[in-house]
Amino acid sequence: MSVAAAGGGVPHGSMATMKALTIQVITGHWFVVFVSFLIMAAAGATYMFGLYSPDIKQTLGYDQSTLLLLSFFKDLGGNMGVLSGLINEVTPPWVVLAMGSVLNFFGYFMIWLAVTRRIPKPQVWHMCLYICIGANSQSFANTGSLVTCVKNFPQSRGVVLGILKGYVGLSGAIITQLYFAFYYNDTKALILLIAWLPAVISFAFLRTVRYMKPVKQPNELSVFYKFLYISLGLAGFLLVMIIVQKKVLFTQSEYGVSAAVVLFLLFLPLAVVFVEHFKMQQSQKLAFFDPSQVKIATTTTEAENNGSSNSNNNSLSSAAAAPITISSETRWWQNIFSPPKRGEDYTILQALFSIDMIILFIATTCGVGGTLTAIDNLGQIGTSLGYPKTSISTFVSLVSIWNYLGRVFSGFVSEHFLTKYKFPRTLMLTLTMLLSCVGHLLIAFDVPNGLYVASVIIGFCFGAQWPLVFAIISEIFGLKYYATLYNFGGVASPIGLYVLNVRVTGHFYDKEAMKQLVASGVKRKVGQELNCVGVSCYKLSFIIITIATLGGAIISLILVARTIKFYKGDIYKRYNKEMDEGATAEMAVVNNGGEKGQEPKTGM
Repeated sequence: MSVAAAGGGVPHGSMATMKALTIQVITGHWFVVFVSFLIMAAAGATYMFGLYSPDIKQTLGYDQSTLLLLSFFKDLGGNMGVLSGLINEVTPPWVVLAMGSVLNFFGYFMIWLAVTRRIPKPQVWHMCLYICIGANSQSFANTGSLVTCVKNFPQSRGVVLGILKGYVGLSGAIITQLYFAFYYNDTKALILLIAWLPAVISFAFLRTVRYMKPVKQPNELSVFYKFLYISLGLAGFLLVMIIVQKKVLFTQSEYGVSAAVVLFLLFLPLAVVFVEHFKMQQSQKLAFFDPSQVKIATTTTEAENNGSSNSNNNSLSSAAAAPITISSETRWWQNIFSPPKRGEDYTILQALFSIDMIILFIATTCGVGGTLTAIDNLGQIGTSLGYPKTSISTFVSLVSIWNYLGRVFSGFVSEHFLTKYKFPRTLMLTLTMLLSCVGHLLIAFDVPNGLYVASVIIGFCFGAQWPLVFAIISEIFGLKYYATLYNFGGVASPIGLYVLNVRVTGHFYDKEAMKQLVASGVKRKVGQELNCVGVSCYKLSFIIITIATLGGAIISLILVARTIKFYKGDIYKRYNKEMDEGATAEMAVVNNGGEKGQEPKTGM
């Protein structure tokens, strides 16, 4: 019974309950997920290069080739995350997040100083270094928060990857709304915003994001679906704002209203977290006051004492044997070509030299490289094919929203199909790559209004591939060295982009543009930008990209054949056992009156 506080205030019992609930929320698994949503929502500066690159070009006097060089180093930094993975193997997540914050602020702050002429004009290689460092911070944010959540929820890794990657996909649109509210049309200030905002968010929650013992949460999948519905609402609102703001001129105060709605939807998952922990708190109270539970916790007999003694002796024997297991643990440099079974914890070198990883890497290079090439050239493709400028901005928006939808779709749907039908995630990756070929062909043959459909397909497929690739890596090679292996998988993106974008698409575009210039009889001036018009500008390039993507899909079928038996089994068996042990420990806490740090009461 609660006693009212003096003066008719809030009952002391209610205050104590609320305090306990708040502590439970802040220290629980779900709060780590919520904080990761915020970190991911601010980690998309690499997707906003098109908004501030004109300021760089104009202020520093760069030509288009130099600007494309900066863009390449941006993509290189954004996808070279092996260093952050290696650091995360030997340090807690807060170290990686702190380093990422510093890199983010330094890289983009130096660019802002250069663009606002607060420092002397830097050399080109300085700017390449700054943007590479700033973009590389994204891999530190991904490693620190996303990898942590996957390890905390190993049985829902596809869902976790899908929704967190979805927030990254939306981050560009989220930051844009905040930028208009804070700085209105000062595009140079956008660079300052993406310098300080992600850094502040990561620093604010450094010690919150941490590894926790995986425990099967009540209604775990249901909670993730609630998060999904909220993120779909956020994506829908952003899409509406993108359309409306292109047709209607907003004032800064009106942008402030839209930014407030965005912030509300960003923090709405916290309400879900509180509700879930409140339900858990109530169920723990019921369990505590259940007479059968109390009897089990407090009533023992001599036989139970003897059983406990025998159990303790057995535990001591097991503990005595434990050092033998630890001493025989495989180190990262041992047994490189003798890996364990799929699903067990591979060492880093065992995974990198695995046939499965080589196949997956080649397939990802072809698939992601092709879709990313299309996305990076979308504006120029629209111009070459004669689409109006308003349509070109629509293509970019479509890619952003469908990129998000692809990420959450592949995460949630692949998890559902895997759990219910044992449908291999590797086969879903193959189907995604085949679908992207349709988008490439629509561009290659300039189907009437086909670029609208191609934007949807390519955006969806680009987003869908990443959660699938990262989930496959975690399932085949285990979670022990996942931080490094996750980032190794991301290296496929810049490799594919360089080959298919720079060496193929750029080469054939310039070749066709030069042919048109010669045919017009105009002599090219030194430093003159080459412009190509017509379907021939990208036709051959995207036929080659289609062939490469199709080849990647065929290669991925080899991985499907190699892993189909693995996916037909219980790939989460080992994690089920660990979670059962965790659930037993949680029940012991409940039986002990909710006090952590004490052993369950026995008759000893």
